[in-house]
Amino acid sequence: MQRKAYATGRSGSAVLSAAALALGLGMGLTACSSGAAVDTEAVDSKAGPAAPAAPPGRYRTLFEPCGAVPAATLKDLLPGAAALPEPERARVYRGVAAATFDTDRRVGCSWRSDAPDAVHRLTLDIERVVSYDPAVSDDARAQEVYARKQSAAGVAPVSPTVPPSSAPASGATGPGGAKGPSSTAPALPPAGHQPAHAPRAPHTTPPSAPPASTDPSTPATTPAPPATTGLESRVLEGLGEVAFLDDTLESAGPSGAKRLVSVVFRTSNVIVTVQYEEQTVAPAEAPDSKELQEKTRNLARLLADRLEE
Repeated sequence: MQRKAYATGRSGSAVLSAAALALGLGMGLTACSSGAAVDTEAVDSKAGPAAPAAPPGRYRTLFEPCGAVPAATLKDLLPGAAALPEPERARVYRGVAAATFDTDRRVGCSWRSDAPDAVHRLTLDIERVVSYDPAVSDDARAQEVYARKQSAAGVAPVSPTVPPSSAPASGATGPGGAKGPSSTAPALPPAGHQPAHAPRAPHTTPPSAPPASTDPSTPATTPAPPATTGLESRVLEGLGEVAFLDDTLESAGPSGAKRLVSVVFRTSNVIVTVQYEEQTVAPAEAPDSKELQEKTRNLARLLADRLEE
């Protein structure tokens, strides 16, 4: 029987075709992988470098508040403690620390002394503000907290003065040749602007304005603003980076009066609040505003110096 002959040429061609196909597939996969790498690099290059984080605040810890007030200052602010026996006097001067969860973030201390004619209270609150937003610095966040305290106290911030040269000249022409407002036209406040209220006087309350006259022949009168004494609640200069003072007077019972003076200042990311209160317990004049303000401001300066150590 004659054996069947195999065509070696055809078989070799099939093998070569399969090898060529495998090689082409490999090159296609390599080209795809290469293109994907190029696209990734292009996306990364467009993203750019990461934005730098805002700088941290100057302070990382806080000082112990109960030991921050000198003994001589405590004797001056707490006159009722001088007549107490030694153990009780030492307890009054030692103060009571405020309960806080983290003494590196917030601390406080309070003192109280009772006398036959008045009660005196002193309170310190020291807060270290930390911003958890990498785009907002600790100082900027602390300024936000300080501004809320100032607004709650009703102390208007000092508005920057506008130089006279920045005002437009009378009759100046604007775009298109139109004339600007005349100098005799009343200036209108910008939209949404609310005028700042007058400083609050600590001593007296201005009398209410009399009812307007219904007689058309009687000219309308504008009540005069209350006279300032320099002791009103106000912004302070030369204390920390920003500071304000709040002075309030309230009645305490049928015959007594209570005056509370608060000084708040910010240095970097630390906000310090000093409150000094005097409450009379018998019929007498209201506590002196000037004296309480001076004592409170002096203590605030001592604490500001302590932050600089």
